Amino acid sequence: MDMARESAIEDVLSALPAALRPLSDPPAAPGWNHAQMAELLGDAPRRRAAVLIGLREGVQPRLVFTVRTAHLQSHAGQVAFPGGRSDPEDADAVATALRESEEEVGLARDEVTPLGFLDCFETISGYCVTPVVARISEAAVLYPTPAEVAEVFEVPFAFFLEPANLRRYVMDYRGHRRAMVEFVHGGHRIWGATAAMLLNLLERMGYA
Repeated sequence: MDMARESAIEDVLSALPAALRPLSDPPAAPGWNHAQMAELLGDAPRRRAAVLIGLREGVQPRLVFTVRTAHLQSHAGQVAFPGGRSDPEDADAVATALRESEEEVGLARDEVTPLGFLDCFETISGYCVTPVVARISEAAVLYPTPAEVAEVFEVPFAFFLEPANLRRYVMDYRGHRRAMVEFVHGGHRIWGATAAMLLNLLERMGYA
């Protein structure tokens, strides 16, 4: 990466916290896509969940993703952020995201610095997800937990800042037409809820 591009990325990262909801003001349900999900699921209460949108520090900062194992009941084989359902013992969404990340990819909590939140997002599986954006230490060691995660991989954050890498399309689902987005990098297709949350991040940063 040339010096000018490296400096531009650093400028983006330094401005990132200002684009997020502060840790002192977590988002509340409903999700920003509630109207769309209500057409499919109705207005029944959604179960709480949280994910970690983790940005690994370094010369070329990278977002951390997982590939879910093929035998899981929902979203099997799909690309996702580390995270999952909130437990009663979790103090808040940050606690859920950190616990799930430790369970799924071995991410030690002292290697994570939470920065803020994105807006809540509702999934087709009936969850209202709180995305927690955080920095991950460059030295953090990540490994998949086979029961839940088939693979851990990372994508340079700069990739998502290029408009040409965002693909928009429409799909038919249960008789409804849904606007979708996706990214493809290194043979991995990032779509569905994960891509939608990424789009929310880019929109809040002014890149989409």
